[in-house]
Amino acid sequence: MTSLRRGTRPRAKAGPAVLRRLARRLGTPLLVVDCGTIREQYRALSAALPGVELYYALKPLPSAPVVATLRDLGAGFDVATTGEIDLVRSQGVAPTRCIHTHPIKRNADIAAALRFGIRCFVADNPDELRKFEAHRRRAQLLLRVSFRNPAAVVDLSRKFGCEPAAVRPMLEIARSLGIRVRGLSFHVGSQVADPTRYVEAIDACRELILQARADGHDLDTLDIGGGFPIPYGGKLQPIRQFCAPIRRELRGLPAGVRVIAEPGRFIAGPAGTCVAAVTGRAQREGRWWYYLDDGLYGSFGGQLFDHALYPVDALDRTGARHPCVLAGPTCDSIDVIREDIPLPELQIGDLVVGRMMGAYTAASATDFNFIPRARIVAVNQRARRRHAD
Repeated sequence: MTSLRRGTRPRAKAGPAVLRRLARRLGTPLLVVDCGTIREQYRALSAALPGVELYYALKPLPSAPVVATLRDLGAGFDVATTGEIDLVRSQGVAPTRCIHTHPIKRNADIAAALRFGIRCFVADNPDELRKFEAHRRRAQLLLRVSFRNPAAVVDLSRKFGCEPAAVRPMLEIARSLGIRVRGLSFHVGSQVADPTRYVEAIDACRELILQARADGHDLDTLDIGGGFPIPYGGKLQPIRQFCAPIRRELRGLPAGVRVIAEPGRFIAGPAGTCVAAVTGRAQREGRWWYYLDDGLYGSFGGQLFDHALYPVDALDRTGARHPCVLAGPTCDSIDVIREDIPLPELQIGDLVVGRMMGAYTAASATDFNFIPRARIVAVNQRARRRHAD
């Protein structure tokens, strides 16, 4: 991760002039992370969900400047691995500001989290509960509940979560083991365009919490997960409008229930801009093929496994646009970023930019063919000072 300070105007937005200057100075490919946008996204979601504690999910963009930016805003952090714990520790984040939400953990992962000082974990089945019997004096759990959502771009309840009917038996198992269960968690999926599934899940969890309290379990926490959408190209409701039904439903929770959320993509996605250069070109079947120094095995891999279609355009070229093909740098024929994308005619050395690429891009890029990953550059790390009138 490169941090720009002197001589690079770090407070300028990551617009064309900044991207051009960074590419000249550092070369390509780059992933430019605008920490100013990180702040804007965090504040927008905080305003849309007042009273909900936000724990940034590290997996979309596990970046030290991003962690430091959110740390300074008072955010919490949702970690799932020992490596993520090491990252937040390196940025001076207190363990009391972290939760460990991976439903399936190795014993070594649990031990590492406890050594750091994390006390809140997630489990979704009896075998996972039993891993905490030896740690019952230090660890507290949230039970993850599954609410399937085929309408989500990625249905995260397919892999994790117990059926709602399993919550009551699991609470009894936890009680028999002497394990404290603090509450429930769910995740309605990634890129959820309609808040209805959140509303339904909150309503179901309210009933489960009331039932658990009647059984003598003092549940006081509800984790509503992440999945808040960002506009990769289509139109979406503003986040405050999107969250309005969620806010109304949360007001109906039993007294004393603390609500937390785990946003990742919403905070990180809009903050990232990929800058790649044309390294070669060829005419094939009447179309230009432009070969870039980044591709599906690099920053654009999310098009395959994350089902995201990033807005891509030429940085400087103008003029008539014609359908062309953008291909990545590897020797693999699958490494094609976009077919029939209308672009001006490009020359070798021209820059192509991908917007909204902060989430699930650099985090999962590979070194296939020994081609280096994009260099991550953070700008706007220091917040602008607000001057009194």
